[in-house]
Amino acid sequence: MKPLIIANWKMNPSTIKEAKELFDKVKNTGAIICAPFVYLSELKSDNLCAQNCYWESSGAYTGEISPNMLRDLGIAYVIIGHSERRMHFQETDEMINKKLKAALTADLKPILCIGEKKGENAKEVIEKQLKYDLDEISEKDLKKIIIAYEPVWAIGTGDFCESGRAKDALEFIKEKFNNKVLYGGSVNSKISKNYIDVGFDGLLVGGASLKADEFIEINQNV
Repeated sequence: MKPLIIANWKMNPSTIKEAKELFDKVKNTGAIICAPFVYLSELKSDNLCAQNCYWESSGAYTGEISPNMLRDLGIAYVIIGHSERRMHFQETDEMINKKLKAALTADLKPILCIGEKKGENAKEVIEKQLKYDLDEISEKDLKKIIIAYEPVWAIGTGDFCESGRAKDALEFIKEKFNNKVLYGGSVNSKISKNYIDVGFDGLLVGGASLKADEFIEINQNV
């Protein structure tokens, strides 16, 4: 089975025109494209992913996007708990747990991001995040969640996490949660296959996904 590759465009591209041009170049890779909210309805594909959602289905929450809104657009996947959400928007494990439950209720496939900051013990952080993020989620629903292991210190820094070190985290996660586990953190075409070779089920690609040729090469390499 081909590894699951997800392109996280973050707050890029800067215009719908750029988003469509990039999408047209990479759409045949079979990757899931995780685009900013405003581009989702324009890209029109079955392989789209949202970058976030709120935990309520409706109400007075100006600026928030509900899981039901995403389903109404035909979106299949949603990233929850990305380190940038945890860091810049102070998302807690309790909030992430609520979002996971809401996404599952709306029949979305959540991609839960976990990982440690520089200087933290990876296994301790992973264990805590899995415990609280997945609290009181049924066994049936747990099987629908994809885990993305992203060591925070490696995201966008060029400070690569060696595949052997990533494998240790992968095995620890698999002991507790035997679903698909992706790797993310400064992934590029030169090192992408290393993470697949040690057992990851796919990749969550950030900055490299904004360069069409580089992203296509990543897909070809794995």
